[in-house]
Amino acid sequence: MVAESDARPLREELEYICRLSADLRDMLRQQREALKDGGFHLPPGTTTTLDTVVRRAELAASRAAALEHERDQYRALAHVAALINSSLDLTQVLNEVMDTIIELTGAERGYLMLRNEETGEMEFRIARNVDRETIDSAAFEVSRSILNRVAETGEAVVTTNAQEDARFQDAVSIVSYSLRSILCVPLIVKGEVTGVIYTDNKIHAGLFTEETRDLLVAFANQAAVAIENARLFARVTATLEAISAMKNLQDNIFASIASGVITTDDLEHVTLINRRAQQILDLEDREQLVGLGLRDILPMLGPRFDTMLAQILLAGQRLTGIEFETEVGRRGRVNLSMNLSPLRDAYEHTQGVAIVLDDLTDIKRREAQIAGVRRYLPTEVVDGIRSAEELKLGGTRQVISILFADIRGFSTFSEQLVPEKLVEILNIYMTIASDAIHMQQGVIDKFMGDAVMALYNTPLRPQQDHALRAVRTAAAMMADIRAYHQTAAASERLQFGIGVHTGEAVVGNIGSPERLDYTAMGDSVNLAKRLQEVAKPMQILLSDATYQAVKDYVVVSELEPIQVKGRTQYTKVYELVRVS
Repeated sequence: MVAESDARPLREELEYICRLSADLRDMLRQQREALKDGGFHLPPGTTTTLDTVVRRAELAASRAAALEHERDQYRALAHVAALINSSLDLTQVLNEVMDTIIELTGAERGYLMLRNEETGEMEFRIARNVDRETIDSAAFEVSRSILNRVAETGEAVVTTNAQEDARFQDAVSIVSYSLRSILCVPLIVKGEVTGVIYTDNKIHAGLFTEETRDLLVAFANQAAVAIENARLFARVTATLEAISAMKNLQDNIFASIASGVITTDDLEHVTLINRRAQQILDLEDREQLVGLGLRDILPMLGPRFDTMLAQILLAGQRLTGIEFETEVGRRGRVNLSMNLSPLRDAYEHTQGVAIVLDDLTDIKRREAQIAGVRRYLPTEVVDGIRSAEELKLGGTRQVISILFADIRGFSTFSEQLVPEKLVEILNIYMTIASDAIHMQQGVIDKFMGDAVMALYNTPLRPQQDHALRAVRTAAAMMADIRAYHQTAAASERLQFGIGVHTGEAVVGNIGSPERLDYTAMGDSVNLAKRLQEVAKPMQILLSDATYQAVKDYVVVSELEPIQVKGRTQYTKVYELVRVS
């Protein structure tokens, strides 16, 4: 190949010699006749030699022009190869590739397909024309036969006149689209066909040569690498964007959740700590905490925590609901709950620890307070407190069942015992009564010395069968007392009298803003109390209202109507014999 610095001067010199030789030949032809008349003759073969010189000079000039064109093509190839390899934008790379191919080959248009990395199918990516314009793929008529052949074999195809090429006589598209010059080469990366470049010209036959094919194949090899790099960069960019979005989402989640979150690497260095963990542990400068040792930010939790941490890192165990009581900075004594889990990689290797912290200090303090309150208020009342509104004075009017139980002869009994022994025995009978009430989900209103009052169907615990529950409580209470008497000393055998009534009452918080009592008030409560007062030892008396509500479940003895204290009318009374 002629060097670039010499190619143009040589072609011009050859063209000049060609013109001089042609002029000399023409002059000798003109002078040959004149010389002949004067008796002079030119040496034999003079004009023939000049003809040969002219032809050789013209051939040399043509060859120089071809070399110059080839030089320009390779120079353009090197320039564009450098250009496309300097960009990682896939669209820009594809446009540069197609525009360069059209310019190098003289094609009218170019078409590029790339193999889908997921499906393996060839898909259209871009089509360009000689004016560097993008063409809609739907309007780009190509020979699918040639495209498929190159994609399958990985070998370039060039045809100078597709209409007369015996290889493609059966290709309908070549005939119907009037395709002539076609050049199609594969894009190959690491021995795999990753795409196809297709160029054609409908007008000119013989446009593409073997040299053009070789040039395009060389260019396609570089373009394939550039395209693959751009695709790889696009994948990496998309992955980084997804990771960045996920990281932002993770940070937002960690910042918003109510629990504290701390993660570490396998060397126990902190890799993440959210704002809530910082608040719980009374830490400042959250950003500066990352990288510190876990024990540098956690309070002293003792060897128990060290053992658990070792179990997680070495054995990959997960521990939940672990509670610690410790000192934390300015907050003082706190109660912490921790869930500890191993952080594993794709190979299930433990790479660190995740700790979820919850501050139980206020909850533990409230539980301690409530535990004290439970000793003085019904459990249902304490459990039902959800807000301060429920602690205000006021009540609800509704139908309830009331049970009163009282120990008979307790005053005389108490005179015979020291106070300590008396309280011990009384607590046994009150416990029997409490167990029977709770078994039927009643609410213990209060203990009144040697008596107990229970309510059923309160707003805290609605019950449709409240009358039946009250009656069953009374029966269970009597049965349990009789059972206790089988083992108790004769001197410690006490007996209950029980009254049960069903009616309307006001139930709620009674008292003052400083001292509340959850109870029931009304005539119905008074009647239940009066029934209990007239009941004989180990006798259960039911009002008519209660009996009517449970008559399908009980066996009773109807007693003579009685006139209870505070009422002018007589009241029907029933003695409970049995309840199912």
